[in-house]
Amino acid sequence: MTKLPARFWQPQFHTEHRPDGTILMWQDGVADPIATSIPARIGHWASTTPDATALAQRTGDGGDWQRISYANLWNRMRRIGAGLLARGLGQDKPLMILSENALDHAVLALAGQYVGVPTAAVSTAYSLASGTHDKLKDMAAQLSPGMIHASDGDRYAAAIAAIKDDAQVVVSHGAGDLTVTDLMMDDTASADAAFAALTPDMVAKYLFTSGSTGSPKAVINTVGMLIRNQDMVADCFQFLRDHPPVVCDWAPWSHTASGNKVFHMVLCHGGAFYIDAGKPAPGAIDETLRNLHEIAPTWYFNVPAGYEMLLDAFRKDHALAQRFFGNLDMMMYAGAGMAQHIWDGLRDMARQVTGHGVLLTTALGATETGPFCLMCTEQQDAPGNIGVPARGVTLKLVPNEGKLEARVKSPSITAGYLNEPALTADHFDDEGFYLLGDAIRPADPDDLTQGFFFDGRLAENFKLATGTWVAVGALRAAMVDHFGGLLRDVVILGENADELAALAFPADGLLDQTDAMGRQGHRLGLSRGADGGAANPARSGQGRGDGQGLDQPARRDPAQAR
Repeated sequence: MTKLPARFWQPQFHTEHRPDGTILMWQDGVADPIATSIPARIGHWASTTPDATALAQRTGDGGDWQRISYANLWNRMRRIGAGLLARGLGQDKPLMILSENALDHAVLALAGQYVGVPTAAVSTAYSLASGTHDKLKDMAAQLSPGMIHASDGDRYAAAIAAIKDDAQVVVSHGAGDLTVTDLMMDDTASADAAFAALTPDMVAKYLFTSGSTGSPKAVINTVGMLIRNQDMVADCFQFLRDHPPVVCDWAPWSHTASGNKVFHMVLCHGGAFYIDAGKPAPGAIDETLRNLHEIAPTWYFNVPAGYEMLLDAFRKDHALAQRFFGNLDMMMYAGAGMAQHIWDGLRDMARQVTGHGVLLTTALGATETGPFCLMCTEQQDAPGNIGVPARGVTLKLVPNEGKLEARVKSPSITAGYLNEPALTADHFDDEGFYLLGDAIRPADPDDLTQGFFFDGRLAENFKLATGTWVAVGALRAAMVDHFGGLLRDVVILGENADELAALAFPADGLLDQTDAMGRQGHRLGLSRGADGGAANPARSGQGRGDGQGLDQPARRDPAQAR
């Protein structure tokens, strides 16, 4: 493992081993506070670097970048914050945001934080991809919003109609009760007084859980939770102190990874956040590539599928690769396991372009942890190491069905779920540790400071009919990695069955290649007969008792900020 320069985090740890097998791991103290709130930190940059770009987005016709400086952002936060208060919003009357990532979305969310009006960004899928809007209605019922924002009142008309009730509708354009400009007031005295009265336990925003097993639940994000999480980020990524981040990011703000960690990280360090309207999907990646031709990031986040698309583009376009890697401090991935061939390709490309390595890493976190929790800051030879707990985080490892269940306690853990006291209680143990629901395993059982690997969601693991536990996350990652880029994803099947099975999704374009089946058969260990059929089946992993089912051990599956 290669150590990084001193400008990266270099923690010193303590551990406690209990008789029941429970392990505690922590650092001394907590990270130094950088501000009392996210808005306070933005105010610092508004007075220190007023003309620097804080936020930018291409104009509606896909033209030049529209930029908001720190001074302009600070002014808009105060004026719009006054408008929110004037229309009766407050801690019990939040602002529900249906918009995709956009400048108005950003300014409204920050204005809400400035005056103590909670905001809740909702995944656009609940508004635009649902015919019944049932889950959107459930979320609105939990929040009782006093105002709803949609970037386009016409595009979101059906969603708005489903949840409007007595809420006011503010839009960037299209049909609505008022526009964002209408909210801007000249007298900001009420907003400034509300900002001065902010306390750490006040609600800053709500983020919803995925809703994959029922209606999404509103996770409470307090003023203190958000800024203390950024203390940990600043303590970990110390290079940000003299190298303000430049970020070009597509990930939705309805998720904690981008909406909390990345968005606030940029603004807390005087950086520039460029809103990328692209995404890691065929066709949509073109907009990302266009943006990266113009914006040289210093800190970059993507999912593994997105990095694979970028890597292919870098190999075809050397100028793009030079632009991307030229000022890059680090790359982070989450959302899924990264295959070895993507990992190796990115690291090799970085060295070819820059002459040195660029940190490629992942982490473990959740909506309920802010999300910053565990982070790897030492370059690895393979993907998957989620690192060690940040300063201020105590990691608790509890034996559970032969695995180590991860629980955490820190200043940036949620206060719970809105209007769900029983659910909140179920997610904390009797010592106040939040139950992540994940199993992790040490990279080196004799030295926990070498970090950990994700070892599966406890809820998704299952048993075969033989009683053997199957670690779904680890098995899925090992299978994708084993096929070396031939598979995009895998679904593991076999609960209560005699044998394991897998539903495999081939990589884009694979089935158009004449040798596709032969290449997959080779990876499975199948030789082919004279007629081209499978002649001698070799070990394919079905029914193996260790839950791995592959010739190689399951050694990597990065956790994700869920």
